[in-house]
Amino acid sequence: MTRTLLLSTTLIAGLATMAPAETLRLLTWGGYAPDDVVQMFEEQTGHSVEVTLSNNEEMIAKLRATGGGGFDLAQPSQDRIMGPQREFGIYKPMDMSRVDQSLFIPSMLEATMGNTTVDGAVYGVPHIWGTSGLVMNTAEAGDVVKDYTDLCDPAVAGKVSYRLKRPTLIGFAFAMGEDPFAAYGDEAEYKAIMEKVEAKLTECKPNVKTYWSGGDELMNLVRSGEVVASMAWDTGGWKLNEDNPDITFVAPASGALGWIDTFVLPAKGQADEAAYDWINFVMQPEIAAKITAAAGNFTASAGADEYAEDALKAKYQASFPQEAIDNIKWYPPVPAGLESIEGEVLDRVQAAN
Repeated sequence: MTRTLLLSTTLIAGLATMAPAETLRLLTWGGYAPDDVVQMFEEQTGHSVEVTLSNNEEMIAKLRATGGGGFDLAQPSQDRIMGPQREFGIYKPMDMSRVDQSLFIPSMLEATMGNTTVDGAVYGVPHIWGTSGLVMNTAEAGDVVKDYTDLCDPAVAGKVSYRLKRPTLIGFAFAMGEDPFAAYGDEAEYKAIMEKVEAKLTECKPNVKTYWSGGDELMNLVRSGEVVASMAWDTGGWKLNEDNPDITFVAPASGALGWIDTFVLPAKGQADEAAYDWINFVMQPEIAAKITAAAGNFTASAGADEYAEDALKAKYQASFPQEAIDNIKWYPPVPAGLESIEGEVLDRVQAAN
């Protein structure tokens, strides 16, 4: 145990002795609360932890059914906070003075706080994150493909792949110099951006080997060499790198597209002390690295990559220098009406000759 971790855990233990021990009812995803981390937390704080595994849809359903009761800490994605809070009032505001903000990667904390603010109050802080960007054979496409629209370069004609899904629309928009997220509040402007993207994707069709629909399908295409550049998730690129060091995930020049699973306080939670203690405990870099090992994704803990398993740390640091992390475009909540615009664009691209 390092001196920093010892000091932090001693502080948490000290805080716990000042208030009665609580039972933390945690609603989370698989891998986000590993048994060894739970045991360390219980030993060092005196709190106990009851873990319920779930996903976004189930989390919102459970909290809606109880008006925000039954749990003390939950972990929905950041785009599942603002809308449900406005509609159902299932969360309580975070007291940011009780969160050790120095433990977080600043750009991720700022983005999540902004995307989960309702009526001036912050409702979420970041935990686990991941991105989509470029997965490619750098030996064959690295000199050509630096951004999403480079998938349309003649040098890689017939050897690229991406999904006909909204991440492709969003990624191409950013690569074309647009800001689709800034246009979320203006349906007409968003439609105009999507029309430009539609034209580019239609023009790009001859370059596409196939539009992939499943991760295994894409990974087989890249492994076989049929596809040398694609849009896909970071973890997929790192997995392929284990078999071929030339293949990896690359953050696009215009920014990888990021998702974040958060910490939120359910409206009727009864163990706030334990909830804040858990947040501050698991965001310590060495503890966060244990969660990365269990979940497969990195956390918003500043410096936690240094404690990750060596091979994964090397892949992460190669894909995400600091400037690439700060350039991630985090998905905000999707306003009503935009999905239909996107669906029509994707249908027309699919049907185009």
